[in-house]
Amino acid sequence: MTSDIPLLGICASSSNAGKTSLITRLIPVLASRHIRVSVIKHAHHQFDIDYPGKDSFHIREAGAVQTLIASGKRWALVTEMDRTPDASDEADLHYLIAELNPHYADLILVEGFKQASIPKIEVFRPSLAQPLLATHDKQIIAIASDQPLEAHLPVFALNATEAIADFIQHNFLPIPTSKS
Repeated sequence: MTSDIPLLGICASSSNAGKTSLITRLIPVLASRHIRVSVIKHAHHQFDIDYPGKDSFHIREAGAVQTLIASGKRWALVTEMDRTPDASDEADLHYLIAELNPHYADLILVEGFKQASIPKIEVFRPSLAQPLLATHDKQIIAIASDQPLEAHLPVFALNATEAIADFIQHNFLPIPTSKS
């Protein structure tokens, strides 16, 4: 079941703090440790993964509720969410988690979704003059910052990818047992 896969959010007070950069540095480090990572990324606006002129775009525009685009190397499923005038623009994280295939991942990193009630690492850059979320969000368990910081939580240098990966592995993934 997907809910058995550990979830870890990567959040920040604002855009352009470095959430995606941190995730894209963490993935190869974790992969080198044989940890398979899935990512759920929050988008603030509508987005398209295909574009006008492509058959999949025409199929979706014609009204298909789901379009699965596949090749021998990868596939993507585009689902049009039911929108009513009072519907929220926020995606339901629990729904999205359930859509992931649990056979592909050992860890799910969740980018954005800073309001979600899941453990999170906050990316904090004092130069952006945004508040530190960790002062009010008890789900934040560590901070990655580009400047030294006094905090009641573990603080990592934002570029200390190996140390952050160690923290994630130690706190979220089962300790492998040796077979004799």
